[in-house]
Amino acid sequence: MSKAPHHSNSDEAPRKKRRGAGVMAWVLMAMLIGGLGSFGVENFGGGAKSVGQVGDTKITANDYAREVQNQVRALSQQFGTAVSMTDARAMGIDRQALAGLVNRAALDNEAEKIGLSVGDAAVAAELGKIAAFRGVDGSFDRAAYGDTLKQNHTNEADFEAGIRRDVARSLLTGAVSGGVVAPETLADTVFAWAGEKRGLTMLVLDEASLDAPLPAPTVAEIKAHYDANIAAYTRPEAKRIQYAALLPATVGATVEVPEADVKAAYDARRDEFVIPEKRLVERLAFADDAAAAEAKARLDKGATFEDLVKERGLTLDDVDMGDVTKAELAEAGDAVFAQQTPGVIGPLPSSLGPALYRMNAVMAAQETTYEEAKPELLKTLQTAAAAKVIAEKVEAIDDLLAGGATLEDLSKEFGMELGTTDYAAGAADNDAIASYAAFRKAADGIKEGDFAEATLLDDGGLVAMQMLETVPPTPVPLEKITDRVTEETRADALAKALSAKAAAVKAAVDAGATLESQGAVTSVEPKDRQATLDATPPAVLAAGFEMAQGEVRLVEEGAFVALVRLDSIVPADPASEDGKALRDAIVANVERDIASDLSVLFTGAVSQQAGITLDQAMIEAVNTQLGN
Repeated sequence: MSKAPHHSNSDEAPRKKRRGAGVMAWVLMAMLIGGLGSFGVENFGGGAKSVGQVGDTKITANDYAREVQNQVRALSQQFGTAVSMTDARAMGIDRQALAGLVNRAALDNEAEKIGLSVGDAAVAAELGKIAAFRGVDGSFDRAAYGDTLKQNHTNEADFEAGIRRDVARSLLTGAVSGGVVAPETLADTVFAWAGEKRGLTMLVLDEASLDAPLPAPTVAEIKAHYDANIAAYTRPEAKRIQYAALLPATVGATVEVPEADVKAAYDARRDEFVIPEKRLVERLAFADDAAAAEAKARLDKGATFEDLVKERGLTLDDVDMGDVTKAELAEAGDAVFAQQTPGVIGPLPSSLGPALYRMNAVMAAQETTYEEAKPELLKTLQTAAAAKVIAEKVEAIDDLLAGGATLEDLSKEFGMELGTTDYAAGAADNDAIASYAAFRKAADGIKEGDFAEATLLDDGGLVAMQMLETVPPTPVPLEKITDRVTEETRADALAKALSAKAAAVKAAVDAGATLESQGAVTSVEPKDRQATLDATPPAVLAAGFEMAQGEVRLVEEGAFVALVRLDSIVPADPASEDGKALRDAIVANVERDIASDLSVLFTGAVSQQAGITLDQAMIEAVNTQLGN
């Protein structure tokens, strides 16, 4: 291990509590996974060139390039797809990477300024934590260490210098933010707020609560609702696309399949079509006939099957055989299948010894005859054959398109079905052809004037398309969505009727009537602010924490309408088990947040004191290189 100057007391550093002790391991793994060779000597002047500096500490071009690469790679893993440098920069990844490097440089500069360093013992301890440097026995392996660094285009001196800087930064920020204690008043105030509980009574109003049934909307009401909400019934801008398609379902209808092939398919899937009679059975086996007979006698006297299973140290899952045929029960099959109602049979022989069988249900035999299954089998075989037919035409269709053929030419030459669709990305009412993911992907990318290209579909079909024009946002004709508009008109009328009913009930309660006298109510036991109520929007509990005890409030959210009364306020209990856990969590969060804020403020302060200089031209040069 290479040497580096350090203070005489630096070997004590590992004994101090350090925040972010795992930072170096993360940095190393980023190096190992990302490959440090991507931006080596030839790229940015051997790392001598810098993109900036804080005080006397430089930020090298290589460090900046590597940090951006690591963050782009992490973002790609998060999204599950490769993120381009252009997209990453649009999201601010380059600025985020630079900010992180500036902060680290500021802390490195301050550590150097005050003479803070760490010794070889601390470095060795950090190296020992990294799995890539361990041998088969789990201990530090110098050969593995050297080989790994060499593969990643770095050396021991540089790598260990990086560890010293990381540990020094941890010590520096730990000295600033360590030992933070949450103020009692703050912790108590937050605990009292978060731990308080409130009990409610709700009167939920629905259509049955109305004084009279809601009439069906009239034609005029439906038209008025449609006109008033025309934006909701307007399709977004769409692409008018002409396409020529060969679909297996269409082509398959013309494919002849020999009867023998259909019968062979039926025989191959006979287990699906001919299901024998079965029983749901549990089996409890014993060491000998005497033990089994004794257990059966206990059952006859009132013991339960569950009792016997539990006494054996087993669970019902352990003795469950599932649904079984008579043949699968072997010698016990006849007796078990003779039982037509749930019950225990036995003792009977089994492969595990004498056993008691509990029959839980009869599952009747099911048979789909060949004639019944034939249409489905024929369609499946035709579709598979059609996919092969289409596959044989792909090359010829591609060649024809490359030669300038039109979609009409494809229709004439190959019998492809011509169609036109107005496709809007994400629209729920796109035509059936847009149910294919491959069609949607091609349609999303197509532009007016593009040449038609063949696209293979998910089921083996093929479609060629071209964009004719852009269709502006257009209202969907009422006659095409009458059912939808009718339903929404009725829902709107119901909401208004329930709101009026709720107002009347609220007025009666305000005048002295009890909430219980106005309908069936639901009591809600005291809940804290973090609780959720089944089939109830969060607005109900939120209202409960805004109300005075005894107050009744109307809560309307979407189709939900209710009157809510606050019945009880239960203060937070610091002596309860839940209360102690909550307060401990609050204290931990407050201390963590304060420590984080202190660290950020300290880093910002030392950055400003040292002075920050950035070379924007070099930064852009690196970004350009990364984008290539």
